[in-house]
Amino acid sequence: MREAIVKYNNIKAGILTEENSGKYVFVYDEMYVQTYPKQFSTFKLPVTTRSYRGKRLFPFFDGPIT
Repeated sequence: MREAIVKYNNIKAGILTEENSGKYVFVYDEMYVQTYPKQFSTFKLPVTTRSYRGKRLFPFFDGPIT
């Protein structure tokens, strides 16, 4: 399992995890959700307390990760 801290405008926005199964999970940071409830890093990942799960890396993160 690998994890990355995701920052938006230099503020911790959440955690991106690649599970051992190869699936991806993104969860917004609790403080970020409370402070920026109407903000979003992409239209497909609006700020929420629920986690986003996918079999592939979310397209928004595909470019910045090298």
